[in-house]
Amino acid sequence: MPTPFLELQNVTKAFGTTRALDGVHLSMNESEILGLIGDNGAGKSTLIKIIAGVHAPDSGEIILSGQKVNRWGVTEARSAGIETVYQDKAIVPNQSISRNIFMGREQVTVGGLVDLERQWSDTERLMREIGFTSKVFTPDSIVGTLSGGEREGIAIARAMYFKARLLILDEPTTALSLTESEKVFSFVRKVKDEGCGSIFISHNIYHAYDIADRLVILDRGRIVEEIDKRKVSVERLIKDMQSIARTGMGESDRGGS
Repeated sequence: MPTPFLELQNVTKAFGTTRALDGVHLSMNESEILGLIGDNGAGKSTLIKIIAGVHAPDSGEIILSGQKVNRWGVTEARSAGIETVYQDKAIVPNQSISRNIFMGREQVTVGGLVDLERQWSDTERLMREIGFTSKVFTPDSIVGTLSGGEREGIAIARAMYFKARLLILDEPTTALSLTESEKVFSFVRKVKDEGCGSIFISHNIYHAYDIADRLVILDRGRIVEEIDKRKVSVERLIKDMQSIARTGMGESDRGGS
């Protein structure tokens, strides 16, 4: 088996008396879409913030491409190619697509000026690569005129431009229609084709099941089940989620099939 791109081993995190993560083991491969599901308070936000370097674990190990990491923060995570698209997407609606792609990480000329021409051409290429086939949109299009799914695509495109190897998507289909959700799925599949892995966090079991290769259920700070989608139906997954909500464990933990 190839070495996982990222591993968390026995990771814990507490905030005061609240234990947000309790002995979490998780591995993530390149070109894999991992669905992370769980109720509110399960620890999903804490887990992705540790992966993104926002929080440091209280204990446990982070292993990157087989090597233990001794120092971990936002800078180190980004340098490793880990990018996060949060629910607010960090998009500025009244600015252009190109401006949003490069905001805070502008490309500059030899003379130190912002290279607007390069940013425009790179944005145009990136839009086509990620799946913006409509001629209606150009790099100068104002982001506020785009749909929710298309805005998610811009946030994903920004991460890909800066060489993401692992993309964390925090509830990317929340409040989107079926058509818009399908656009997001298409963007995520494009990312996979480029060799980048994704962690797809969602309350919507059907969305996570549709897009993911593998699913992880988090409950009360613990990973209670890991599921190969090829071996489990969505109906079985829903039953497991219901069982976890009642008892804190899935059918497989009790010896069920």
